[in-house]
Amino acid sequence: MIIKRYVVDNMNEAMVRIRYELGNDAVIVSQRKIRQKGLIGIFKSRKIEVTAAADDKKKNVKSNNEKREELEKELTDIKNMVSILLSQRDTNKKDSKNKTKQKLLENDIPNEIIEDIYGNIKLKNQDKKLSPKVIQTYFKEALLDIIKTDENKDERIQVLVGPTGVGKTTTIAKLASLYSLYENKKVGLITIDTYRIGAVEQLKTYAQILSVPFEVALSIKDIPEIINKMKNCDIILIDTTGRNSKNIMQISETRKYIETANADKVHLVLSMTTKQGDLKKIIENYKMVNYNSLILTKVDETNAYGSILSCCYYGNVPISFLTTGQNVPEDIEKADKDKILKLVLGDDN
Repeated sequence: MIIKRYVVDNMNEAMVRIRYELGNDAVIVSQRKIRQKGLIGIFKSRKIEVTAAADDKKKNVKSNNEKREELEKELTDIKNMVSILLSQRDTNKKDSKNKTKQKLLENDIPNEIIEDIYGNIKLKNQDKKLSPKVIQTYFKEALLDIIKTDENKDERIQVLVGPTGVGKTTTIAKLASLYSLYENKKVGLITIDTYRIGAVEQLKTYAQILSVPFEVALSIKDIPEIINKMKNCDIILIDTTGRNSKNIMQISETRKYIETANADKVHLVLSMTTKQGDLKKIIENYKMVNYNSLILTKVDETNAYGSILSCCYYGNVPISFLTTGQNVPEDIEKADKDKILKLVLGDDN
């Protein structure tokens, strides 16, 4: 018994090769579609793997026992071949997942999130055999469920909170410009950041350029009076002091300001250059201020966008804006779900 395996583009090619090499009496044992090797092969059309068998040309007169033994050996060979083919099929599926997973890890998506998504896909489809392409489709759908974007209904009193160095003051200037210059809203600016040198003067300068009212709140008691002064403003933006996410007392103080202002929107501002582990802790510790929106800054300063997905996954609130540079007011844009998905997966997806 001669058993050969052929990898071809179509069955016509397979039949020609089988007849040429094994003769007209050859039989096809199995056939299956396979992907080409390598990451590129995931996106190319599949080939066909055909296994064929034929009797050896040399024939001898044999006893019944010999014929029975030969037949048993042939059946054993066929069983072994089928077992190998099944094993290869399972290995190919595993390799496809590993390659896709590796690509996601390279884009800085945490393994915890990847495994959670794959686990949910497997749980929902436990009675189905899913191809790598179908799994990839389900994975994208899962990402779209995780990635939420804000409708930006222009809530009146908006507060920006977050750790030091994420760009809150520059971001609030961009928002003020966006609302006043492009959406023709009456904007008022308030800062409670009296700790950082130059923070008050920086925001005051922006307010003068935009010709919008600006006030400094030295204590919580000042907040109601200042907001009353800005009763004619469509939108009031409040800048807060950057707080160490580990300092619960400081974050609690910020929460008191937010409650006194009776804020409609609380934006947690996060930098996309922050380490994944630190990002997760910041998101968790700031939950005490009851933020209901995310603003992601410094998107232009990274090439791996898994941090965006981490913010959505751990924060579980919509993204309102992305900032992509230092220019005011140009480098800010409203969050778009499809664009964010492309960033998270990579441009070639």
